[in-house]
Amino acid sequence: MRYIPATQQDRAEMLEKIGVKSVDELFEQIPKEFRLTQPLNLPKPLPEMELTALMEQFAKEGEVAAGKTSFLGGGINRHYVPATVSSLVSRGEFLTAYTPYQPEASQGTLQALYEFQTYIAMLSGMDVSNASLYDGATATAEAVLMAKRINKKGNTVYVSRALHPHYRATLPTYLNDIGVAIRELPFDAKTGKTIYDVERMKDALCVVAGYPNYFGIIEDLKEAREVATKVGALLISVTTEALALALLKPPGEFGVDIFVGEGQSFGLPPSFGGPLLGLIATKDAHVRQLPGRLIGRGKDKNGKDAFVIVIATREQHIKREKATSNICTNEALCATTAAMYLTAYGKTGLANLAKLNAVKAFRLRQQLFSENLAFSGPTFNEFVVRTKLYGPELLERLKARGIFGGIALVGNYPTMKNDVLVSVTEMNTHKSMMEFVNAFREVTK
Repeated sequence: MRYIPATQQDRAEMLEKIGVKSVDELFEQIPKEFRLTQPLNLPKPLPEMELTALMEQFAKEGEVAAGKTSFLGGGINRHYVPATVSSLVSRGEFLTAYTPYQPEASQGTLQALYEFQTYIAMLSGMDVSNASLYDGATATAEAVLMAKRINKKGNTVYVSRALHPHYRATLPTYLNDIGVAIRELPFDAKTGKTIYDVERMKDALCVVAGYPNYFGIIEDLKEAREVATKVGALLISVTTEALALALLKPPGEFGVDIFVGEGQSFGLPPSFGGPLLGLIATKDAHVRQLPGRLIGRGKDKNGKDAFVIVIATREQHIKREKATSNICTNEALCATTAAMYLTAYGKTGLANLAKLNAVKAFRLRQQLFSENLAFSGPTFNEFVVRTKLYGPELLERLKARGIFGGIALVGNYPTMKNDVLVSVTEMNTHKSMMEFVNAFREVTK
């Protein structure tokens, strides 16, 4: 952002232009008790040069994973992004593209989103995907709302406690006022997999399970499908590590009704926790209940391929009572980035990358931490380590050695005081893994 301060004259001209005498008049609609009665306690403004130096100083004080040995994951993973992706997505045609309301002027953007949808449908094994949602957490909530529109029988959402805690925390925000209850399904203390009790799930609207779950355990979607069918519920699978889809059996092949996920691993850096990329896909029969936008391909009057928005489900586009979502936008640039990333790797390349992640995680898990595993269930590239040390303390000791060792689970799972979630990707070299192991052994003596 350019450093252009507004002068008193600038402010006066703007106020005159919009027809008010003071800035206070702009806030007359806000009750007085909610307005500031005195200026904020902020330092005096600085010249651009001094402000830049101050921000650089702040930046140096922060800690980042780049350049350090990091095994952080838990829904935001560190993967290598090919230079071609960053270069292409930085082009003005994509970077500054607005909502493609006018297809005749937006064919490039529409085609990119169409290809994104195609990739997600292929990876998930579902019939149709939309043009993206905000992130995995809100996509999960949107999927539950979608299930409610489809299934008129049940009134309770059964969510695996092994699902990402942020995703579970988001659900009540969406469901509190629509007469839908939320019940959590426990997980097995040995395998880390979800436990289903069919007899107590007769009122099920839908079943939500991770694939893999938050502990990195690959859930049995076949069992989940059988349970959901028995209780007359829809099955929603959630994938927080999108790269796993290149190696695991697609959710659609298990008969999943709605697939959702987090697409950050497809070309988006961890950054400061965003922006992220929500994924959602479903069966043809449910396409009218998809939130967000759906891009379609047809032919123009000359017989050439033409891309258009075929479904737009928010109240801006259709009658309010028919809207299936209040989503105000989508992650178009992030979705375009993901499409470029997937194109760059291709089907074989992506599968090989997924295998590399799985192999590295397997080596670290089995050969180096086999005596400290919390669960025995199969994993992809994340697993939970259990030691005699309090989880946060273990991480602090590792951090003192320049290693981000993972995520302590005690904050979201109070009984798992000594457990840490470890994530391994292609970015972790053999050297970095050995540094982790040696430091781990030293701090846990």
